[in-house]
Amino acid sequence: MANIIPRKNKDGVITSYTIRVYHGYDGAGKRLKPYTMSYKPAPNMTARQIEKELNRQAVQFEEQCRQGYSLDNRQTFAEYAAYVVSLKERAGVKHSVICWYKAQLERVNAGIGHLKLCEIHPQHLNALYEQLSAKGLRENGKKAVCKMDLSAVLKSSGRTKVEFAKAAGVSVRTLASCCEGNAVSFDTAQKIANELNCKVKSVFDLTEDTAALSQSTISGYHRCISAILAQAEKEMLIPFNPAAKATPPKKEKPQPNYFQPADIDNIREALEKEPIKWKTIVHLLLITGARRGEIAGLKWSAVDWNNSRIHINVTLLNRTDIGIYEDTPKTEQSDRYITLPAETMSLLREYRAYWVSYRLNCGTAWNNFVTISDKNGNAKNERADYLFIQEQGNKIGYPMRPDSITKWCSDFSKRNGLPHINPHAFRHTMASILYFNGVDGISISSRLGHSKASTTSDIYSHIIKEADKQSAECIADVILRKKQG
Repeated sequence: MANIIPRKNKDGVITSYTIRVYHGYDGAGKRLKPYTMSYKPAPNMTARQIEKELNRQAVQFEEQCRQGYSLDNRQTFAEYAAYVVSLKERAGVKHSVICWYKAQLERVNAGIGHLKLCEIHPQHLNALYEQLSAKGLRENGKKAVCKMDLSAVLKSSGRTKVEFAKAAGVSVRTLASCCEGNAVSFDTAQKIANELNCKVKSVFDLTEDTAALSQSTISGYHRCISAILAQAEKEMLIPFNPAAKATPPKKEKPQPNYFQPADIDNIREALEKEPIKWKTIVHLLLITGARRGEIAGLKWSAVDWNNSRIHINVTLLNRTDIGIYEDTPKTEQSDRYITLPAETMSLLREYRAYWVSYRLNCGTAWNNFVTISDKNGNAKNERADYLFIQEQGNKIGYPMRPDSITKWCSDFSKRNGLPHINPHAFRHTMASILYFNGVDGISISSRLGHSKASTTSDIYSHIIKEADKQSAECIADVILRKKQG
């Protein structure tokens, strides 16, 4: 029989309950230490609700003890979450995924990290999701835009951006972005202002985003919590996953954005005025449907000239802890060959000639070997063989940053009065073109490098419905409708 003991704080208020289940005596006749668990009522529960839930917990705990569950009454969620993340690291989970878990857990641990595993119930999670839905919880909600000509200030002081960035404790890229008039975080603005010996408000215009977190963001926190608790359930530390019984906000399903044929024509026309490097990058994004990191990671050794195809087997990513690094593509199926049309192969040959000429003209400034990290942060040296490279400073021959592609596309669209362009829109565009032209889902999934065909059909369900409508009209035109004339 379970025994329930209330626990009070120094003011005599009950804050939690200890549930004990005795399990007999050992061979020497000595009473064994009882199984114990703690129960902490969720906020705003009535006395009747607490009593009902407490009795349910006691009966359930007693049954669990009979079945052999090893409930851990000491380990907090934060402690166990750290263990699960380390478990995933040892299992070889991608570095980007590990970084995602760590980023999610910063906010999750602030809400439920102090709770013991056996104390967490759906009510606690629902309360957390409600708190996260409140306004004013955005991290880096304060943004700052420099209101002076920072480049001119640095020039007049005789300091280079590299020197100033190092002294201020910010990256050169962030400083350059600030000089261009882009918004930076309040923390970055404070560091720059301190290095200028000025008050931050005299250098920057400050704004604050108080909008509530999106449902998609909160859904991400829920996925993280669910994965942690699923491992605890698997290890029989808890009888069930509370996240499976919680009610997170319904995630909004974004519709993939893609370009219309007229937009593609305008983009291709505008590209004719651009350097061949960027013409080739955008062309490959559109024709292959590859992710931007996969395009940035392309090497000449991956181009199969004889069979008119490229091998997508490397992706470039960027993380604050290790910088730019190489990794395998997103999924096992993302390691793939993509066949290219004759026009694309012709453009690649033209770009290859430019690339070789550029390398020779660089002379000693060209880095014949580049040092780049793998997914574990281990540096490796290899011959400079990337298609798309950095072209200034002491990094000539090194691969370009994946986010450079995003920035260039945005600037390109503004310069030419085009719809906003981001690299992933080309991926969606290729998929939509294939669907509207009757290509089967499995072939499209293979070209995109999705792990399952169902992933592709789920992402492009809206486009598939539109394509199906066109198919119905096509069938009607051929079979049912009389031709004029």
